[in-house]
Amino acid sequence: MRAIEIARRLAALDQETDACQAYMLAIREAAEPAEELEAAAYILQSGGNYKISYTCFRDLYNRGCFREEILPVMTAAFYEPNVKLLKARYEKNCKLLKRYPYLFRKDFLPFEELPIRFYPYDDEGYIPFYPDEERFGDYIDFKNPVISRNFFKDLENPILAEDVYSQYELEYLNDNVRESAYVARENHIYLHYTDWAVFCAYLQCLNLRPVLLDQKIVFLMEEEAAQYPIDFKERFGLDYSQYKVRPVGVREVSRLIWHTQLSTHNGGDFFNEVLDAHPNLLCLPSVMLENVEAVIADAKEKLGKAQNLGQALQICSAWERPDLAEELYRLKDRTDKDIFVATFLCDQRANCCLDPNARIAPAIFFQPHFGNIIYRLRADESGQTVLEAESYKQIRNSPIFRNFKYIKTFTPMRRFTTSHGATVRFMYNLALEENAQRTEKDKTSVVSDAISERILNRSFMIDPEDRLYKDSVLVRFEDGKLNPKATFTALAAFLDLPYTESLTYCSEYGDQKGGQAIIPGNAAGFDPVSVYKTYDDYVNDAERRFIEYFLRDAYQYYGYDFQYYDGSPMDGERAAELIAGFTTLDHYIRETWRIVFRGMEVAVNGERVAQETEEGVQDRLLEDHMENFARNRLANAKIMLEGLRFVNGNGQPLRMMPKLELDPALLEQPLYH
Repeated sequence: MRAIEIARRLAALDQETDACQAYMLAIREAAEPAEELEAAAYILQSGGNYKISYTCFRDLYNRGCFREEILPVMTAAFYEPNVKLLKARYEKNCKLLKRYPYLFRKDFLPFEELPIRFYPYDDEGYIPFYPDEERFGDYIDFKNPVISRNFFKDLENPILAEDVYSQYELEYLNDNVRESAYVARENHIYLHYTDWAVFCAYLQCLNLRPVLLDQKIVFLMEEEAAQYPIDFKERFGLDYSQYKVRPVGVREVSRLIWHTQLSTHNGGDFFNEVLDAHPNLLCLPSVMLENVEAVIADAKEKLGKAQNLGQALQICSAWERPDLAEELYRLKDRTDKDIFVATFLCDQRANCCLDPNARIAPAIFFQPHFGNIIYRLRADESGQTVLEAESYKQIRNSPIFRNFKYIKTFTPMRRFTTSHGATVRFMYNLALEENAQRTEKDKTSVVSDAISERILNRSFMIDPEDRLYKDSVLVRFEDGKLNPKATFTALAAFLDLPYTESLTYCSEYGDQKGGQAIIPGNAAGFDPVSVYKTYDDYVNDAERRFIEYFLRDAYQYYGYDFQYYDGSPMDGERAAELIAGFTTLDHYIRETWRIVFRGMEVAVNGERVAQETEEGVQDRLLEDHMENFARNRLANAKIMLEGLRFVNGNGQPLRMMPKLELDPALLEQPLYH
């Protein structure tokens, strides 16, 4: 029996909840438009999920089906209950614009003659309807926190952008382009709209008040684009050259570029070095998040105790800019983000290459670092796999991140097997160094189960509900090394920065180190040697095959070919065979953990046993520990063999972070596979 037939029977029995479920299935398998219409109408009338009905009605209308029936229903259900609000917002914006000095056209259309009707879809967005074209458009969220274009590609001239209808982007431009008086030159934001009537229509949904207060924006309609740029001295009597350039203030910095740490030894240092000297960034190499938070907490406490400005200046006496200390002191609603920004502005290492005359306020480039990124699997009530990481929770809950209005996120990725080999080498060498210097009170440094950590670390999968990842992209390390011009041109565009000479070399605090490696052991600059390293002493083929299989979805999505996994089926038995072959990793784990177990005392009835007996017990305990690693690996493998499907805490599927796409015309070498 088909779903539509089941739904009809349930509806006839007044079992509305079950009928709605059946009708939702019926929409997906409908054989004809009439069945879709029936299902959508029932769901709407019965109080089911209105979005399903809404979407179905829209799609049917756009396909030319039942238009005379659908449009009145859509209008009565979704448009008319909200039309007063839309009209009031339109009239309010028109009133503001009529008084605005830099809009040169005032013949606003009557509300009833606007060429677009906006049908509210949910609390965030609308579906536009175009009466003249008899079609519905795509969903629009005017506050969607995404900067969709490279507004700041060219900073030689005032900003010029066309048809900007995003509330978020309008506020972004207003908040990040500095006032003309602050940079001592004409620096307005020129917004060109190609159709006056369409511009008027969007005033139903926008709130222009916050972007008009500073009078930074010049609106140019249709043919008025020829007026760009306006000579403000001649036309309005405003001579900005009489001012002096003003240093950037704490509250002017409103955007953060979060360079995420996907995993250990993933190429993050390389990206830090390329972005280091950018003239529009306040930039530091990776720093431990806990150290940053400690500095902020200390400054916050001390400033909170300051009784007067003199005490505040004394507290910040080491700062290069005492004016920032005064600004912080006078802020009544001072936040952790304000202190964070001030520390970057006052750090000569972070601002050494900053352009003081730039048209835009700088962004903070920040890579909060963790010793390791550990993810754990947890099954939710529905049996779905939830991924959890303490480091991610710490970032998400950080007041630094919560208080930045604009956040761009990018994540470097390096081939997993290469990154794993580098990690094991680092862990082992660090353990040798630290254990040689440790005292009895120090903890022993060990090699951890790096393969389990690797396959469970799916930092490249993002939570669609998380604001921190709304505007994010993944960048392959290999692309940056082999095709630097294409990669960093595309990355600059995504980050809304100009592509500058600073992106053509590696440096630290502006110092290029004479072309030598900035961090000992790393490759210098764009040397591709690190792309092809195999780290054969630290990873074997069984370990590589295991990693490639359990990260196969990422390999496929991000364009990496398999080098070790041959595509053959995998089951628990085959996984167990591969785990038994983890001889290289287990060698380093066993060698470093042996020091831990050798430090244990073995006693019987309070008496310490003979050394030979004690070492035998210690060795058995070590082997038990190694067997526990193997059991955990197999348990995780069996969970993941059921499918690579992961959800957030609310049960919503995680999705792959978008990959940075490169311009083929800029490629210097074929793309790495």
